[in-house]
Amino acid sequence: MLNRVVVTGLGALTPVGLNVNDFWKNIIAGTSGAASITSFNADNFKTQFACELKDFDAEKFIDKKELRKIDLFSAYALIAAEQAIKDSAINLDKVNLDDCGVIWGSGIGGLKTMIQEIGGFYESDRQPRFSPFFIPKMISDIAAGLISIKYSFKGPNFATVSACASATHSIIDAYNYIAMGNASLIVCGGSEASINEAGVGGFNALRALSTRNESPQKASRPFDVDRDGFVLGEGAGALILEDLNHAKARNAKIYCEVKGTGVSADAYHLTAPHPEGDGAYRVMQKTINQAKVNLDEIDYINVHGTSTQLGDITEINAIKKLFGDAVYNMNISSTKSMTGHLLGAAGAIESIATILSIKNNCIPPTINLDNLDPKLDHKINYTANKFQNRNVKNALCNTFGFGGHNASILFSEIN
Repeated sequence: MLNRVVVTGLGALTPVGLNVNDFWKNIIAGTSGAASITSFNADNFKTQFACELKDFDAEKFIDKKELRKIDLFSAYALIAAEQAIKDSAINLDKVNLDDCGVIWGSGIGGLKTMIQEIGGFYESDRQPRFSPFFIPKMISDIAAGLISIKYSFKGPNFATVSACASATHSIIDAYNYIAMGNASLIVCGGSEASINEAGVGGFNALRALSTRNESPQKASRPFDVDRDGFVLGEGAGALILEDLNHAKARNAKIYCEVKGTGVSADAYHLTAPHPEGDGAYRVMQKTINQAKVNLDEIDYINVHGTSTQLGDITEINAIKKLFGDAVYNMNISSTKSMTGHLLGAAGAIESIATILSIKNNCIPPTINLDNLDPKLDHKINYTANKFQNRNVKNALCNTFGFGGHNASILFSEIN
């Protein structure tokens, strides 16, 4: 019999708030995090805006000397993880550190470090003067290692890399380790810091980003007929997953239970979703079957909803195919309309939004949904432009990534 797994701590570093409380307050208010890019001169790029962190200074959180040794995505990870550990109120002197682990996701890792090091090589006399920190700063697994080192967590420790599904896969792996009795507590989530020349230029080349430069805050508009691509975001989200009995023994605050998880592959295309939403359908079906809940018991789906023409339609069609008429009794929303797309960190931030919808019985909106795409079912409740209060007992979070990676998690009110 599997152990029950619960969420006991949260941490968030996002374009709409540098902690969980501010993040939740601002997504409920329908606040967009999009603005003109400040981290580099984007004048020559097709897209000149993104969802950057606001009023963020890494030196307020991490020693300046240590910051020189790590990429920004790792700094984000350390900050979010610290928030989550503090929120969990875990006494590190009273737990078995061999049973505590870190599983962390990032889709791209140290992209800024790559630009700086390779760019420096080609812009100089091409003598190999690379930093000794180049490789450890860049590799995607290093954030998990840094968190583990900081807290002396000696249990499972590795990274998940599955593009935009990376953080969700980290949460699922953490769930599996705890459910099977191979860990008591795991820090999981994801971080991404790809708002730079390579990140924006690369996604522009794919024609994936919105180019609505004249109105950045209106650019991320999932399900709207005028959507023209996603808005790049950055940040980190961290969750503490814990064995229920372990959490109860220390009288921990419990947000919710991880009731079911699922993974699938489209096996179709490098960047495009399956046109019939096959992988999305199967991953939700697996998750709900594992959770042993009825389709009409799902109150809310935090959808992947990136604001792309094909992606939004295929996901909604997959939801309709699976849920049938039950889809008309639930809420659906995309918080990417406010945060932008945090790539490998998206699943963590959106899981936190999903968890808080259960805690607060409130559904965050899909902003900028002014004119529903006529290809989509108008009878579905997309939570357009304003939050909605409702009792939320079971909520699903979907995340899909380039390469056809699909992952879903069902969070449920704890009984």
